[in-house]
Amino acid sequence: MTGNEAEEWTLLANCRGMEDALFPEGKEQRIARRICADCRVRARCLAEALDNRIEWGVWGGMTERERRRLLRERPDVSNWRAVLGAESTKCRTAGGAAGRAQ
Repeated sequence: MTGNEAEEWTLLANCRGMEDALFPEGKEQRIARRICADCRVRARCLAEALDNRIEWGVWGGMTERERRRLLRERPDVSNWRAVLGAESTKCRTAGGAAGRAQ
């Protein structure tokens, strides 16, 4: 991945320009997580944190503690970007099919 590829997704993030808000303490983490809730690059952001073992801040809607737990539960995963990208695609496909069926 080139430096440009690594940075391009951040330009689409809901949190762009709000970096300080994503490194909260305590109860303020809920506020940061809300910023991520409907972000179109949420999965990519989370993958970035998991693949690079970033230990602080809210990334992809998950706190440090949540990411550590996920890494412990899935030690076999070495490429979170591939895993989360596939999961994101499945969700969009399933959601689209459900919407058309109604």
